[in-house]
Parts: sequence; C-alpha cells; structure tokens
Amino acid sequence: MEFSTQTTTDLAQIQTEALAVGVFKEQKLSPAAEQIDQASAGALREVLAHEFKADAKTHLVLRQLPGVQAKRVVLIGLGEQKKYNAKAHAAAENTFANYCKSASLTEAVSTLASIDTTDNTLTDRARAAAQAVGAANYHYDATLSKKNQSQAIAQFSLWCAPTQAAEAQTGLSQGQAIANGVSLTRLLADLPPNICTPTYLANTAKKLADEFDSIKVEVLERKQIEALKMGAFLSVAKGSDEPPVFIVIKHSPANSTDEAPLVLVGKGLTFDAGGISLKPAANMDEMKYDMGGAASVLGSMRAVAELGLNREIIGIIAACENLPSGKANKPGDVVTSMAGKTIEILNTDAEGRLVLCDALTYAERFKPASVINIATLTGACVVALGDINSGLFSNDDALAEQLKEASQQSNDSVWQLPISDEYQAKLKSNFADIANIGTPGAGSITAACFLARFTENYAWAHLDIAGTAWNSGANKGATGRPVPLLVQYLINQTVNA
Repeated sequence: MEFSTQTTTDLAQIQTEALAVGVFKEQKLSPAAEQIDQASAGALREVLAHEFKADAKTHLVLRQLPGVQAKRVVLIGLGEQKKYNAKAHAAAENTFANYCKSASLTEAVSTLASIDTTDNTLTDRARAAAQAVGAANYHYDATLSKKNQSQAIAQFSLWCAPTQAAEAQTGLSQGQAIANGVSLTRLLADLPPNICTPTYLANTAKKLADEFDSIKVEVLERKQIEALKMGAFLSVAKGSDEPPVFIVIKHSPANSTDEAPLVLVGKGLTFDAGGISLKPAANMDEMKYDMGGAASVLGSMRAVAELGLNREIIGIIAACENLPSGKANKPGDVVTSMAGKTIEILNTDAEGRLVLCDALTYAERFKPASVINIATLTGACVVALGDINSGLFSNDDALAEQLKEASQQSNDSVWQLPISDEYQAKLKSNFADIANIGTPGAGSITAACFLARFTENYAWAHLDIAGTAWNSGANKGATGRPVPLLVQYLINQTVNA
C-alpha cells in the first residue's frame, strides 16, 4: 500500500478512480461535497433530495459527473451531523475502503478526514483512513486451494489543505504500520492450530527479526523454561505433544532513549481444549483464537519496528497448547509458579492465568515502566462487555487513563473494571497460596485479581480480549484487536509522539 496526501485545492480537477465525499443525513454537504456539487451544477443536492438518505455506513456511487474529473464520486453517508465523531469517521472510511475493495479499485482519494470532529485530530483521522484500507485489503486464503484473485487497494490519497499535509502524512504512516500489524495478528489467529503452533509463533518472531534491524528475538525451549522454574506455565503444556516456547522479542532502536522499557505480555494458547475440564464440542474450533493475545503482541511489535519508535519495547509470549491426556493437569493439582507462589488448579480450563503469571514474573527483570498483558482470558468478560469493549484492569490509575486515552484515539474501545481487595478473598485455597478460579461470580474480575498478585512491583494493566479478538458466525475471523490501542499507547509514550 502507498499512502499520500492530495492538496489540490480544486477537487473537481482530481483524476482518480474514486473520490469519496461525505454528506450528512440532514441533506447537508461537507465542504468537499459542496465543491463537487457546485462543479457538477447541483448534481449532489439533486441526489440527496430524491435518492440518498445519507444514513451512516451507506454509500452511493455517481459516475462521470459533468465538470468532475474523477471517474466515480462516492457519496458516503455520515448520519446526523450532531452525532458525527471519531467513531463515525472511522466507520465512514471503512465504508469507502470496503467499496473500493469490492469494486476491485486499486487507487482512490478520500476527503473524509477533512471533516472536523470534536474528539480527534487530523492525524487521528488520517490514521483511521489508512487502517480502513488495511482492513479492507485483508483476506484470508492461506489454507484455501483457490487463492484470492481480487486486487488490493495499492494507492490511497487523503485530501487536505497544503498546510495540513505533514500532519496528515504522519497519521497515514502510523495507520499503515498499525494496519500491517493488525493484518499479521489476524493472519496468525485465523490460521488453523495444526499450522499455527507454539513453534510457528516463535518462527514468526524470528522472521520479524530478519525483517527489522531493531528487533532481536530469544526463544526459550522446555529445558530453559524448566531452569527458570516456570511451574505454572509448564503444567499447562504437559498435556500436549507440542513443545512449549517462551518468546522474548525486543525492539531496541539505535536512537533509543534511556527510559525504562515498555513491556507487552501475550497469552499464547495456540489451542485450548480445556484440558481435563474439557470444553463443550460446539464452537471448540474457535479455541484456535486463544492465542489472540500473543498474536497481538507480534502484530504490535511489527508496527513498532516499522514506525521506528525511539524507545525500548519488549514483547513476551508464553505459548503452548492445553489438551487432555494422561500427563495433563488434574483438578486438585498444586503447582509452583516462578514467583514461588503455590496454585491449586480447581479448573484446568482456567489455564491462561497459569501461563501468564510466570510471564508476568519474568517481565519484572526488565525493570519496566509499564507492563500490559493481553489475553483471551474469560468467558465472563464476554458476558459482561460483549464484543464491543475489551475489559481493562489495572493496578495503576495513570496507566489506566493512558490506555483509555489511546482507546479513544484509536477507536479500539475498552471499559475499566475493578480489582479491589474484596474480590481477592474469592481466590482462597485450603491447599495452596491461591486457587486458579474464584468462588462463583465476577469471573473476569477474579481472573484479573489472580494476575495482580504477580504484578505488585510495577505498573500493570490487563486487557481481557475474549469478546473482541474474533468474530463468530458467518463473519468468523480474527479482528486484530487490540493492536490499534496498543500501538497508539506506545506512540503516545515515545518522544516521537
């Protein structure tokens, strides 16, 4: 994909396959649409009056308008003007990008970012436009015998004033990097579990190191993991023939500041059958997505390297499978974590926290400024927040606010839930320091409380993406979330921001 700015003041003279202009539900034209309407002797107002209601996420294609050089003018419905905000703009860019992709157009120009919103900047809007193009271009065909033949959108321009070109280009560059990271995350998560194994994740990290000079990767195998005494992580891996791996991926740019590193930790269950506490058969295939946290770490690290952020950023992934076998964890087993805490396993399907607790203990050695773990952790979070918001938990108010700010900027929404001490009592065990599940109720909170016990020495946040990492049903597939949120947070924490 090639992204650029278009600063020609006379929109009607722009030669392009498709020119997007926004119109509001009240038959109000955006400034760009007003220009095209005047050049075409009122063609847009005529259509608005009789044919196009301009509801949000709708479009209408007008071809060969008199006085307009663009082959197509694509009217993008923006909905009510008073409700037009960052999310509405992102939806509008997605509508245009999806049209271009469906029409097999390889080049297009959008004016939508020139429409002011109250809750974001031109850089934010340009970033959303580039991400929309990246999302439209993604198509899974890795395991299909017939590959996708449709052409990708190769050139995409954003129309803006000449004085805004640098700001818009910054957003486009950020959006392109995020889009590439999202695409990698989606591909890894969509791959079947017999292909995307823990070893495959490790090899993907090594390929990033080959592609980007700033990336260095260390892959720890079973004996090295045993030497670190990661008993909780290794207990989950016991039931599978696939070997576990512990991946450390570092972005260490030549111009790095001397600030403490930022750390991302991803849950990497490449398949989760539940272990002895076996999951129901229905929809169990979707448990290939239980490595969504790991995939988002790899996608984020790719974006960070492409952007060249000037701060050390570290990704940690604990990857294995959770399967039932004669070697698998049993309900009632007690294991010892890297931190020395003993854990009673009451449910082998609450394995993600066992994997993460050792990774979070390992993260402490980097003396991090912050640690964010990302995990498809609990069905309870899906019950609480559905597929709209990722669950946010944190032991640090400042970090939580920074993530919420990045969430708003990136249109990758989160909702903060509590982890107060009252919930910790639900994790009491008579036979170990802590149980791996709580007494009934507040399942996503008690899972976060479990993790919090291993993060007492640094600022930490937990993102539960069980409801947002993938879509089910006819549109089954990975979403790539929360890569946009994570990368935006990392951008905001660097000197380059």
